[in-house]
Amino acid sequence: MASKVQPVASFFFFFFFFSFFVLGFISSEAQSVPALYVFGDSLVDVGNNNYLKLSLAKADFPHNGVDFPGGKPTGRFSNGKNAADFLAEKLGLPTAPPYLSNTSGDFLKGVSFASGGAGIFDGTDDLYKQSIPLTKQVNYYSTVYQKRMAKLGSGAAQLHLSKSMFAIVIGSNDLLGYFKSGSAKSKKSTPQQYVDLMLSTLNGLMKSLHGLGARKFVMTGIGAIGCCPTQRNQNKTEECNEEANYWSTKYNTGLKSMLQGLKSELKEINYSYFESYTVFTNFIQQPATYGFKEVKAACCGLGNLKAQIPCVPISSYCPNRSDHVFWDLYHPTEAAARIFVDLLYTGSQQYVIPMNVKQLVSV
Repeated sequence: MASKVQPVASFFFFFFFFSFFVLGFISSEAQSVPALYVFGDSLVDVGNNNYLKLSLAKADFPHNGVDFPGGKPTGRFSNGKNAADFLAEKLGLPTAPPYLSNTSGDFLKGVSFASGGAGIFDGTDDLYKQSIPLTKQVNYYSTVYQKRMAKLGSGAAQLHLSKSMFAIVIGSNDLLGYFKSGSAKSKKSTPQQYVDLMLSTLNGLMKSLHGLGARKFVMTGIGAIGCCPTQRNQNKTEECNEEANYWSTKYNTGLKSMLQGLKSELKEINYSYFESYTVFTNFIQQPATYGFKEVKAACCGLGNLKAQIPCVPISSYCPNRSDHVFWDLYHPTEAAARIFVDLLYTGSQQYVIPMNVKQLVSV
């Protein structure tokens, strides 16, 4: 009888030991990045603008969220998940919740300050009445930082933050505002002066974040904003706005140089810079490679290119969102956002420099 019990007991001991080992391994991998802090605009807003009473830049109504779990709008400018959701998934974290949803919260696994209409500069939201500019997002983060220090103590808090990821997706609204018809900004400075000021302002804000414990940055360049449906709709030929695209590339070149300088000055920081522009132009020039069929028109909207009336409840939307690059006038579909983050996380140096996010996790 004993000879039969022993193998069974050994099996359960082995199974328990193996399960413990595997679960422990998965847990340690997931916990290698304790938190994700997100700063930016509508490309990564997960609902902060829902709490801004005056803002016109909102997505808390249909048909937004039609493909999000539950099928309801959440404040994301997307048919489903956006880049912030996918990045959190890659890092083994829950989506960082919107800061304004619970300003008294601990946010131990991260928080999002991103806001539709936001820019590097204050006032980029003039068209939308209200948003959270990057300066204010950093101020909100300083409040979270103080709470983190009080809860964990200085040493533990600094360790937590040094392993956390700080994602910054910003700048498109600044440039779109500059090239907007009748913009006063274009009368006050040349495009080069404007781009230079964007970069110097961002540099100062990143140094502020560094002073508040940030060590690992996920940075994205500005995409081919001149090719979004609303910009194409302004041209009779439906071609991209090449001036806006040109200055996007100039900004991106300056951003890469700025990041290199910041790394030289602050040795302990590391970063992944994502070539959004390159990926966007690849989508447009080689759509079938990525599973897309429609690269000009929005999926949701009305009028020419579905870009004359934005994605609102009276708008129509395409039956197959996964074959469109653009969800609405400005924003990518869930399918496009997923590819962005796949390349950001494990892509080659063609897309991510000096390292991808998976490599950044291990630094």
